[in-house]
Amino acid sequence: MELTVLDLYVLNLLVTLAMFIVLVLRAWIELKNYRLIWKEMEWRKTYEIMGRVLKTEKEIFTHVEGGRELYELLCKVFGIKEEAAVRPKT
Repeated sequence: MELTVLDLYVLNLLVTLAMFIVLVLRAWIELKNYRLIWKEMEWRKTYEIMGRVLKTEKEIFTHVEGGRELYELLCKVFGIKEEAAVRPKT
């Protein structure tokens, strides 16, 4: 069986199209991963900011009825260690 120039061109075209499809699928997967990582970074930033706010505003929670329970609940929700959040700054 002898390959003609036209057969080689068609084979080359098929290989090129297959490589293009693979690259498009990889790019789509990378885009999904990027979006997931971006959301994770936003949540981490939000948790850090809320942690700082809770630590600095702890006294406001203690002066309100039920504030201590609310403060502890918010510390649990935002993953703040109670010891670090309760300790006053010196």
